[in-house]
Amino acid sequence: MSLPIRRVVTGHDEQGNAVVKIDEVVSHWRDGRPGARVCNVWTTDTMPADNSGDADGGKREGKFTMIHNGSVFRILEFKPGLEARMHRTDSIDYIVVMSGEIDMELDNGVEVHIKAGDVMVQRGTVHNWINHGTESCVLAVILIHAEPVVAGGRTLAAHG
Repeated sequence: MSLPIRRVVTGHDEQGNAVVKIDEVVSHWRDGRPGARVCNVWTTDTMPADNSGDADGGKREGKFTMIHNGSVFRILEFKPGLEARMHRTDSIDYIVVMSGEIDMELDNGVEVHIKAGDVMVQRGTVHNWINHGTESCVLAVILIHAEPVVAGGRTLAAHG
């Protein structure tokens, strides 16, 4: 990855004073679909989040897109030629393009081009990411569990 990601996580010491618990350049990347890599910065499994304890929420075990009644903060790298994957999740996703550029394709074929500095709010729609460029695109994504989309009187189930 051409963009090193520094992760700083705060917490409290035994006396209740604010301290830095983690300060590192992340190395816990994992492969996603062909052409994609993911690094979870932090995760929670309650709403509201529980800030007590010392467990590293960025190193939660398992492969998941979102967490029921929780949140996921992750960095995604999408390389040119990324394998297609139409999907929907029961989440609201806040997305910041950190570097590069990418197209977001909706299930009706509409594509939206976004580039470094652009932001997107993904509200439970079926979508796919396409990297038509020559460089990787890096996204910071916060996924927060949301109620499933209801359209035309029916619930649209998450898939993908």
